[in-house]
Amino acid sequence: MNSTTDNQEIVHLVSLGCVRNLVDSELILGALASSGFALTEDPAEAETIIVNSCGFVRAAVDETIDVVLEMARFKEEGLCQRLVLCGCMAQRYGKELEEALPELDMVLGPGAHKDIVELLRRPTGFICRVPDPSTAPLQQAGFPRICSTPHMAYIKISEGCPDRCTFCMIPQLRGAWRSRPLDDIVEEAGNLIQWGAKEIILVAQDTTAYGLDFDKQNRTSLDQLLNSLCRLKGETRFRFLYGHPNRVTDALLETVASQPRVCSYFDLPVQHGSDRILKMMGRKNTREEMLRLFEKIRAAVPDAALRTTALVGFPGETEEDFNQLVEFVQEARFDHLGVFAYSDAQEIPSHRLPGHVPEDTAIKRRDLIMDMQNTISLDNNADRVGKTYTALVLGESGDPEYPYWGKTCLQAPDVDGATFIQGENLEPGRLARVTVHGADVYDLLAEIKDA
Repeated sequence: MNSTTDNQEIVHLVSLGCVRNLVDSELILGALASSGFALTEDPAEAETIIVNSCGFVRAAVDETIDVVLEMARFKEEGLCQRLVLCGCMAQRYGKELEEALPELDMVLGPGAHKDIVELLRRPTGFICRVPDPSTAPLQQAGFPRICSTPHMAYIKISEGCPDRCTFCMIPQLRGAWRSRPLDDIVEEAGNLIQWGAKEIILVAQDTTAYGLDFDKQNRTSLDQLLNSLCRLKGETRFRFLYGHPNRVTDALLETVASQPRVCSYFDLPVQHGSDRILKMMGRKNTREEMLRLFEKIRAAVPDAALRTTALVGFPGETEEDFNQLVEFVQEARFDHLGVFAYSDAQEIPSHRLPGHVPEDTAIKRRDLIMDMQNTISLDNNADRVGKTYTALVLGESGDPEYPYWGKTCLQAPDVDGATFIQGENLEPGRLARVTVHGADVYDLLAEIKDA
């Protein structure tokens, strides 16, 4: 990856934010490498440094600014001649960044990523290109890409967002909802299986809305996509993240229950447990509807793992609203839960709502729910003891008692815990049967079952 010839421009890329952004970063790297640019993991060696940013919440903006300033020092201490900002923060602030971050030489929104090779070949001088992201061409299976996650890979099945939650600016940053053709996704999955992916993770702003934007004659769905993927040869398993409780269909449940290559895992952000707050958020479901859905999922897929996220400190959230969320989490008993404190921004509709909650109150509420969830997660993990699962072995752990680690179908990459495995000579990338014999809040302890 670091090899170059004398006439190759050397590029370093920093990828921030979510895994959807990671896919964009891998496509940018693929486009550059296939066009004659050299890539390096050392920013001190790079003539061009690219930061693919997140700009959705204040913490992400702050992180991006810190990384930009850190990379800017290589203009003096390294070989950097050009510093490029891509992604959501570029889309959000655009031309303002020329003055706000004068260290930048180029600002490209997601709709301009396709032009990065052409733009990097232009003479130096500030360039800002942030077109409507809805006009950007959808990714295609044949686009060059450099995967950065060994033994697993992400496929972005749609762009944009079909919903208008009042706390979110993703529709402004990523544009209208647009799904990729099913056959193209299956082709990309086949390419990734040939590359060596043993787990393929489908991502989008809402994977359960996949295909709903097509006309009636061509309409498809996530369950149809998963069934098509399972017809590919090999043992690679499939997982989907970022679903919506409103769009979990009976057909999807049947597919997860009947297809052994589809992970028994449902990532369904609920955001809150108070009907009043859910309505203010623009969420089109009630707490009772969601609780019935979770019962239905567990009946259809008895050993399924449920992951969700919740947002505390939303404007107008009272102690009573928060207590309803606490009761909701206690009743739902999620396997994995992420809780976030509300982050305000002038661009989002909820900014105009009365009753903004003090930040310290929101943080206390977040911590209280996470403490409670730790007990639930430990209980749920303890219930896994004695059961056998397929784990994707990802590497050595450094622990002599459990020398390997991996992920079962119940544990998504990055966000969930891991399974630590007793065994010998386990090659990374192997799908191995393991029996769980220990558990803590986040992780499982297991021993190899098959030789």
